[in-house]
Amino acid sequence: MSEQPGSVLSPSGFEAAWCATDLGKYRACRYTYEDYSLESLPPLDSNQFEGAFRWLGDAGDPIPRQVVKLNGLARDLSAGGLTLPRDFVTFQTSENLHGSLDEVSVTGCWTNLSKPLPSPVEPGTFLVRFFRDQQDCVIWYLYLRPTSEAFVVYSALDYEYEYETRRDGEETQTDLEDAEEQRAAILWCAPSFEEFAYRFWVENRLWHAVNDRDLPRLEPQLQDYLNHYAPSGAPM
Repeated sequence: MSEQPGSVLSPSGFEAAWCATDLGKYRACRYTYEDYSLESLPPLDSNQFEGAFRWLGDAGDPIPRQVVKLNGLARDLSAGGLTLPRDFVTFQTSENLHGSLDEVSVTGCWTNLSKPLPSPVEPGTFLVRFFRDQQDCVIWYLYLRPTSEAFVVYSALDYEYEYETRRDGEETQTDLEDAEEQRAAILWCAPSFEEFAYRFWVENRLWHAVNDRDLPRLEPQLQDYLNHYAPSGAPM
């Protein structure tokens, strides 16, 4: 990943950025991923995110194995007074939603749930990994606080691996006891899971459209997003 785009703090207290790849000539990327300032992104209407993922169509029936998995994860979190966001549970347990981000990812990202992982920054707070790059260049987590606050963060660190390595007495990649170092390693990127999923879904579909030169057939929501980088009337 590239250097962080600035020291803009989100309401969560973490530095904020969006980690993604290019959008062809409309948004450059020097490496596989780049950290983009949130101010540079197309704004999203938070009122459209009600936890139903209507922009993906009908959610479909529950997936029994996923329901069992999410129930187990919820039980583990409840011991610490934490709850999973409803939108996250809906997405991970519905047949027409689960795996949607894997399908559109242009960099081979895939869904991969972890057990609750203690935050190295705040006591009583936990991370749940849910999505990762195929080469672990970037890993996305739910960040859960006892106040029921939940948002999405990302890091280059796989905290499940880091904790297991430390438990086994092996050398870790980072000092988990250094709260300042760990806070710098975690970046806030979305106020809810659905908002993260929407932006990821839109941007990865746009990548295909831009690179496949399929722009004339863009859906309105994708065209509106791209217009942020190439306003209406500007040369495309």
